[in-house]
Amino acid sequence: MNLKIILLIVVSCLVVIFVTQNVSAVTVSLFFWSISLSLALLIFFALAIGFALGWFLHSFLAYQKIKKEVADIQADMRLKK
Repeated sequence: MNLKIILLIVVSCLVVIFVTQNVSAVTVSLFFWSISLSLALLIFFALAIGFALGWFLHSFLAYQKIKKEVADIQADMRLKK
């Protein structure tokens, strides 16, 4: 079997075990809002938000780096004229 398929099956089994063990409802309050959802869902949302923030931050920093490199190259080209 392919290694990726085996890893996918193992991770899927671990996720199913995690979800079944964390089905108890918890209440989350933020300012005026209050929501009740399962603990597994709360952890998933926190993970997804953290992943998205990290991805956007990495993209922003990479964009800033490229922007600076382009500005440096343009400045060098102006000096060579």
